[in-house]
Parts: sequence; structure tokens; C-alpha cells
Amino acid sequence: MASRRGGLGRGLGSLISEAQSESGYTSPDTTVSLNDIVPNPNQPRVHFDDELLDELAESIKAHGVLQPLLVRKHDGKYEIIAGERRYQASLRAGLKEVPVIVRAVDDREMLELALIENLQRSDLNPIEEAKGYRQLIEANGLTQDALAKAVSKSRSAIANALRLLDLPDAVQDMLFEGKISAGHARAILSVPDDEARVKLAERVVAEGLSVRATERLAPLFSVGEEPRPARTVAPQSYKRAARALRRYFDVPVRVKSLRGKNKIEIEFTDEEDLGRLIQMMTSGREETHEHE
Repeated sequence: MASRRGGLGRGLGSLISEAQSESGYTSPDTTVSLNDIVPNPNQPRVHFDDELLDELAESIKAHGVLQPLLVRKHDGKYEIIAGERRYQASLRAGLKEVPVIVRAVDDREMLELALIENLQRSDLNPIEEAKGYRQLIEANGLTQDALAKAVSKSRSAIANALRLLDLPDAVQDMLFEGKISAGHARAILSVPDDEARVKLAERVVAEGLSVRATERLAPLFSVGEEPRPARTVAPQSYKRAARALRRYFDVPVRVKSLRGKNKIEIEFTDEEDLGRLIQMMTSGREETHEHE
């Protein structure tokens, strides 16, 4: 294999061209039995949407596999380099064989090509995408700028994606499972402590918070302390009612709204005081009944 030098390296540049060819039709080299094809053990995508696979399977039943799978010969089988979704959907569609393009690549080139093909399609989970970028950077000694050019992304997009890997594993799992979005994750990253990041993420999921609400809440989280729900300022009418009731009952009274519920709180000193309050509350009703 040719040595890699500077920038992208001589090998990776040609692999990008291979990946780019995946977006358009390419004539197959041959057709291969599905029994002779095996998945890529280092496939960067670990989650395949069942509903989307079923849709692709229906399309394949109607029109066939329009884009050949990219494979390599390995241990008497054909190992998938790119086209895992087409392979899975072809199995569901009941096909016996599929068109393939055969390439002679080593393990490292195979991983790179699979990563680039997936990244350029922009349909990876955010965590899968971030791990794919990191693998490419580590395998090729790339800068973020060089990688950005390789996969036709902005440098900031690469940087933002890689930052997601700084999240605690529990938060990464939430992002991978779709419980929070990449926007939520970036807001959570503004919290410096991992424990607080997990608490904020759990609150986002539990309360279904928007990204904007998460951004507002993030500064309130500090190490080991979760902010209490913000207090609602009582309307002036509540305050006037509380003053009137205090004067009438001659005890402390509060009229407030808490967690969406409105309450009147009346204090009393003992059972005798409670009896007095009840008499005052019911005296008007008793007088009304007497006149009926």
C-alpha cells in the first residue's frame, strides 16, 4: 500500500472518490449470491431504522437494487465495504443475488471508505457520525480542516460533532437513542460538570424541554446542585385578595400559583383558632339556609 503523506494522504484521496461514486449509478462488476456476502464487521453504522429498511425493501422488490454494493473478497466471501442498508433490505425483499462492485482494499482502507460513504450521505446518528470523524482523524493523522474538506463539511460542523464525544456516556446514549437532539446535547455541553450534565439531560427527557429551554436552563446547573423550578410572580389580583382575606380572618393568608395550580393558604394557631375560621367561613351559608 502506498505511504500516506501530508494533508489527506495519497490513499484517502482516492478513497473519497470511491465514496462519492456511491451517490450515482455505477455499472456492477458482477452479481453475487446473498449467501456469499457478509457484513462489514467494522461498519460505522450500528443502528438501522426498521421502517426505512422496510420501505427500501419494497422499492427493491419493485425496481431491483439500482446501486451495486461495494465489496471486497475476503476468506472466500464478499465482505461489504459500502451498501449495508441495501444488503439488509435485499434480504428482507427475498432476493437471491445482488449486483456488486469488487475492490481490492486492505482493512484500513475498508474502514475509511465505509466511514466516508456513510458520512457523505449525512444520515448517520450524531454519535455514529462523531465517532466516524474521530476514527478518520486518528487513522490518518488529519486536521479538522483537512477532514472537513474530505467530507464536504464546514470545520465548525466537524468540531461541533466531535464535541459530542465529550458528553458522559449516559448522555451519549440518550442522544444515540433519539431521546435528545444534537441541539440539546450542545446546550448540555455548556455545563462544566459531568454529573450536572447527566442531571440536565434527564430533566430534558423527563419534561420534554425544547432546545431553547435547555439553553436557558443550562447556566443554572452547578456542581452537585440542580436548580429548583423558577418561582412564578403572583399577579397583583392575587396579592390584593391575600390582603383582603388577611384583614377578614386576622391571620396570615397567601394566594399563589405553584406548578400550574392556584392555592389559598390560611394559617391558624390551634384547634380553637381553626374552629373560629370555620365558623367565619360557614356563617354566611347558615344564615342563607335560615332565610330559605
